[in-house]
Amino acid sequence: MAKTLNKTFKESVFEVVKKIPKGRVLTYKEVAEQAGSPRAYRVVGNILNTNYDPQIPCHRVVKADGTLGGYNRGRTKKEKILQEEGYIWKKN
Repeated sequence: MAKTLNKTFKESVFEVVKKIPKGRVLTYKEVAEQAGSPRAYRVVGNILNTNYDPQIPCHRVVKADGTLGGYNRGRTKKEKILQEEGYIWKKN
């Protein structure tokens, strides 16, 4: 059976996030826009909260105000990874 050409929003989100290079971030809103649903930024957060695939660097997605936001492995871990990658974020 042929694989469908239609991607789910979740697959689109993961595809966008996979392309974020080390030391860079996107906001939840930017990910939603690039995945095709500009107003679904909260959904992006919920999708990323369920991700445990190390190939999808969900730690590189931050809040619109530049603060880190959540991370399913803990905020301290997100801070550490981003710091190791050379990203400087806005402290809340």
